[in-house]
Amino acid sequence: MRKIVFLGLLGVFLPAMVSAQGKIEAPVWNVGDKWVFDREGPMEVIGCDVKWYSVKFSEGIFPKDISGIAIFERSTLNVKYLLEKDKRKDYGGFRKKILNFPLTPGKQWKGSFERNEVGWGGTGRAEYQETFRSLGLEEVGVRAGKFKAIKLEYKFVRSYGIGGSGEENKAWYWYLPEVKNFIKCHYEKGYSEYPGERRDWELVSYDLKK
Repeated sequence: MRKIVFLGLLGVFLPAMVSAQGKIEAPVWNVGDKWVFDREGPMEVIGCDVKWYSVKFSEGIFPKDISGIAIFERSTLNVKYLLEKDKRKDYGGFRKKILNFPLTPGKQWKGSFERNEVGWGGTGRAEYQETFRSLGLEEVGVRAGKFKAIKLEYKFVRSYGIGGSGEENKAWYWYLPEVKNFIKCHYEKGYSEYPGERRDWELVSYDLKK
């Protein structure tokens, strides 16, 4: 298994690679590729075809406290479906577009969804407006050391009903092309996704098949 400790070499070559290409294309995942996180994983590719990847995830990589199988679109790595009893169900929740390839410096994109939530006044409809932005390369520290990775900013505003006040939350993700996935996530203080707060996480190990 390739451990994240070997990523030190990537910090030397990644800046030149990114500046030369100008954009980062979607990685090619293979069946058996696996990423283990300290708090939000693991996730493993269990199937693929010309259009989709099937990825088994656990401990709430996407929605909080939910595990299962997600279907990713190969060209963008947007999350399109979750499997429920072997049937595909459209996924319309948090961060379905967070890996929205190709990535270019300064690229911005948006997402939105609605869902029922239980609050002080009972069950109501919550509206979410999401904004994603590529901030470029940044040195980031994880357990194994410091590396140059692509930093993404994620922000959502949550509102309830007509004229409801918006609640803004932010988080930052660092993506490393050679690992084909994120290596770290940091939530701002007070960040909250109903029904509870999220906690920072980072990549512990990974195994990529050829």
